[in-house]
Amino acid sequence: MSAMGEEHTAAAPGPVADGTGPGRPVHGHGPGHGQSPGAGYGTGPGGTGHGSGPGHGLGGQGGEEARPVSDAEYWDSRYRERHHIWSGRPNAALLRHTEGLVPGRALDLGCGEGADAIWLAGQGWHVVASDISQVALGRAREHARESGVADLVEFQRHDFAESFPSGAYDLVSAHFLHAPHDMPRDRILRDAAAAVAPGGILLIVGHAGVPPWAPAPIRENPPELPTPREVYDGLALPADAWEVLVAEEYDEPVTDPEGRPAVRRDNTLKVRRRPA
Repeated sequence: MSAMGEEHTAAAPGPVADGTGPGRPVHGHGPGHGQSPGAGYGTGPGGTGHGSGPGHGLGGQGGEEARPVSDAEYWDSRYRERHHIWSGRPNAALLRHTEGLVPGRALDLGCGEGADAIWLAGQGWHVVASDISQVALGRAREHARESGVADLVEFQRHDFAESFPSGAYDLVSAHFLHAPHDMPRDRILRDAAAAVAPGGILLIVGHAGVPPWAPAPIRENPPELPTPREVYDGLALPADAWEVLVAEEYDEPVTDPEGRPAVRRDNTLKVRRRPA
């Protein structure tokens, strides 16, 4: 693996070498991104990360909660717990891995309250930002208006297990597509890859470990999280059509739910579709 944020071509053999050892089975991950509200798998108030899809985060305060009738109701109820779930700052990995890219069309999967989409728009990108939660999308639209970029961001509601934004994009960004219940994560990420235009970038950022503030039951029996190699294999990309730029696991400085500095283990896969 490279140093955090440093681009590299994957080592042989094979297109991806993530340095994390043998592959592990993956379960319980679904569309959406960010870290779960509360002490479960997220940063809590003031922390980094944002968003949701049909599911995001890996457990809330005190562990698994009873699920409402639908995924949309589940995430709407989570967003209603507080006026702001996320910090309002864009994800650090997005800033690192879009440096030097020429702004074009971007797709933000699981946009949540809109921090990543708004930041991209501020850099000159035209953004389609999607989430399953109408509550989150309402906040995101308001934040985009307040930031003066509402004309550069189109917010769409999608349950990625059932529908997906149309179009081709120069950047498709999927941060923290984890869920506390089973979702077709690999298929959704393949849909994300299919939406990348020739010469465009697919950026997938996920958790690689349990944060130190997670409840004891989660620390003692942590979820099995995909490595960059497993994410790449799940995409089933034609090797001659894609170039691996980054496949890394690293410690990400974050703020814990009590507002204290902490470190969370994350990983990133960044691939580029070769020009036609």
